[in-house]
Amino acid sequence: MTAASETIHCHGYEQGPIRPPSEARSLLVRVTRNCHWNRCIFCPVYKGARFSIRPVEDVLADLDTLARHVESLSLISSGPGILLDEDVRGLFRSLPPEEIPSFQAALNWFQSGMESVFLQDADCLVVKPARLLQILAHLKSIFPTIKRITSYSRSDTIDRIAPEELKSLGEAGLNRIHVGMESGSDLVLEMVRKGITKEVHVRAGLKVKGAGIELSEYYMPGLGGMDLYRENALETADALSRINPDFVRLRTLAIPDRAPIAEEVRAGRFRKCSETLAVEEILLFLESLQNCDGYLTSDHSLNLFQELEGSLSLDRERMTAIIRRFLAMEPVMRSLFQFGRRIGMFSTLADMDDPVKLARVSETAAGMGVNGENVDEVIDTLTKRFI
Repeated sequence: MTAASETIHCHGYEQGPIRPPSEARSLLVRVTRNCHWNRCIFCPVYKGARFSIRPVEDVLADLDTLARHVESLSLISSGPGILLDEDVRGLFRSLPPEEIPSFQAALNWFQSGMESVFLQDADCLVVKPARLLQILAHLKSIFPTIKRITSYSRSDTIDRIAPEELKSLGEAGLNRIHVGMESGSDLVLEMVRKGITKEVHVRAGLKVKGAGIELSEYYMPGLGGMDLYRENALETADALSRINPDFVRLRTLAIPDRAPIAEEVRAGRFRKCSETLAVEEILLFLESLQNCDGYLTSDHSLNLFQELEGSLSLDRERMTAIIRRFLAMEPVMRSLFQFGRRIGMFSTLADMDDPVKLARVSETAAGMGVNGENVDEVIDTLTKRFI
């Protein structure tokens, strides 16, 4: 029995550990557990965890439980998503302990408008299409308010799915797929043990687009390290230019201690980019994209520029101007912005123009001994809190 075909029953509502930031308001529905590849050295998630596919009947049972909680919440609601705390506490007190997690999930989703669903964990498309169609059909039938259903998937999984099967999933309601491209460079992909080539990424991306499903591709600045940062930027830009995804999402490399790449750093086999060098890589990437009219977003706390967001066809000059402004700053000012962003005092580069905020960040940095020489070390420590 292969890992991808293994099913393990586990009665009771389940929820996986992660979801994209863009799915913060989504209902999380666990279809698979963990990651069937799980060898990427930059990823700290799922390591040591066994992959399995949840039986369809278990997933459907979860959905029925959530629907029952949503119905209870609807009965005490005074409007869309509007609930009185005392009424919610009354429902909460009436539940057996084993139903508290599913009730909390239903409550959060109810208050968020019940419009989007994210299928967990790392790659739901590894499930046979016929089984996914069952889940999608049940979701749409019991929750008519749903407007978007999304999932993570690997490019090699998508590459193996027949075009007509992928199209049927889109027609059944799966209208966005998140793909962790990370890099378009074969050298980088091999180094980090992604298990995929550039051409597979391109084929899979074009297949998703051809099926009429929105495609969200993730790019990881810094993944090539100091030796391959230009390769990472240029080859990823070329791959995404060929695909033209609906969304390009930045996920700047961070290295938590529990990720295998941390050992590569300690052994000197991987030389991590400074944050300024990663910024230079992003600029090179944006300048190298061609014929892309998707939407770039920097929707993760790991990224330095929260405001780097907009249409790649209409807003690219505005976005690259932000990067150029940062790179043109004196090193001490760049360090202050980096530090201010990580401690939450700066949201955008424009906050540097506020003398009160700048003074507060300067005082805090001085008190903690942060300077241009140690700022990357300090940033590494701070960003590990968000992983």
